[in-house]
Amino acid sequence: MTYISSSKVVHSTDDGDVPFAPMFHSGTWQEGQSGRRLAVHEPATGVLLGQVPDATAADVAAAYASAKRAQVGWARMAPSERGKLLHRVADAIEGSLEDLARLEATDSGNPVTAMRRDVAKGAEIFRHMAGLGYLLKGEVIPISTEGLHYTRRYPYGVVARIVAFNHPFLFACGRVASALVAGNAVLLKPSEHTPFAALALARITQDILPPGVLSVLTGGAELGAALTSHRGIERISFTGSVRTALKISEQAARSGHVKSMSFELGGKNPMVVLPDADPEKVAAAAVRGMNFMAVQGQSCGSTTRLFLHRDIAARVLEHLVPRVEAIRLGRPDDPDTEMGCLISHEARDRCLGFIEQGVRDGARVLAGGSVPDDPGLASGPYLRPTVLVDVPDTSVCATQEIFGPVLSVLEWSDLDDVVERANSLPYGLTAAVWTDDIRSALRVADALESGYVWINDVEFRHYAVPFGGWKDSGIGDEYGLDEPMSFTRSKTIVATYS
Repeated sequence: MTYISSSKVVHSTDDGDVPFAPMFHSGTWQEGQSGRRLAVHEPATGVLLGQVPDATAADVAAAYASAKRAQVGWARMAPSERGKLLHRVADAIEGSLEDLARLEATDSGNPVTAMRRDVAKGAEIFRHMAGLGYLLKGEVIPISTEGLHYTRRYPYGVVARIVAFNHPFLFACGRVASALVAGNAVLLKPSEHTPFAALALARITQDILPPGVLSVLTGGAELGAALTSHRGIERISFTGSVRTALKISEQAARSGHVKSMSFELGGKNPMVVLPDADPEKVAAAAVRGMNFMAVQGQSCGSTTRLFLHRDIAARVLEHLVPRVEAIRLGRPDDPDTEMGCLISHEARDRCLGFIEQGVRDGARVLAGGSVPDDPGLASGPYLRPTVLVDVPDTSVCATQEIFGPVLSVLEWSDLDDVVERANSLPYGLTAAVWTDDIRSALRVADALESGYVWINDVEFRHYAVPFGGWKDSGIGDEYGLDEPMSFTRSKTIVATYS
């Protein structure tokens, strides 16, 4: 049997049957104890890429037992030694950048050009996290002169990280590196739609990290439930939908143990444009903020509600629509492609349903709104980038996360009112305000109920800065020092001299 690697997407079995990629735990490649498999198809063509194990609770138990043993030695290593190994992982990622980017494009439907950036950023995150080990420190608290009172940080042990399909390799790198640098062993579950990138990461780390420190388990909902309900896993992190986060909370509660959980969830993010903003710059930012040309709008951080002041709306749209219509759709593996396909036909049909309902609600389609005419793209779940105008605040297109390439444009005239409208939803992940008036910028940024707010910018997120949502958009922060710190727990030690 041939295993998944960073240089190939599919691998033939010895008997010529359907290609198969084992999962990775206990330092070896595993077929899964149940023998069940999941089929993985290329989104752009529907071609069967291969199969992966459909892991069960028995696989989780085996992976956990190995990880538990490995974590003891991993935690005892000096932070500098763990950091050296993470730097080696980064070197290996950079050495396979092109192969990984093409694997990612095939697996996810995202354009290969954007995936090159994702892979490079994944390596950078490993390097960044590698240097944070010495910062995960406690403090001495001088409450008396008769003793020593201090705190220390300790890893949780074996942690579970469950990631989404839209940035498979980047998310795998970020979620693994932050927990590893804190001294934990990691059980990583990629999306069942996009497992190959995480398996390629396991392949890269196989000869670098101690066996058992990193496991990549493939499967669907049963695997997720086994991870979140396992009594020994005290720390869980999930990136995905609010609905799934609520299920995870229920499953964790049924384990009979209190667990530490962090969630990075959905968003219906506002971009509030004041009348003094430059219309052309706003239009360019609105396109960039939608992530049309990276993940086809499939991003929880996309600024999908564009609030334009009435005095500037028409001029912004004059620049916005041509930019949107000029975006080049194409095969994900084509370097000239700017926008690939959605993850599945179900996802595309869901987006089309939102657009149709939005029109019934009173919105107008100003750009896109349909599948492309190109017959070469007919087999994939492609959707033209879409701009809706005259969108009522009550429309599903203004209230629900579409998770696709659909931008809703709303107009406003009163600043206090638009802030209230922007804050009216249960989401609070990102937001943006555009203006040259510093007082208005700071006032609006302060008032927006979101965990991450841009002023005169969109989309850009640096791994050195914490990122997290308010309200139903999440609990806890990713990136920065906050994320690895959250994978430690504090112990207070009180020593009396007498």
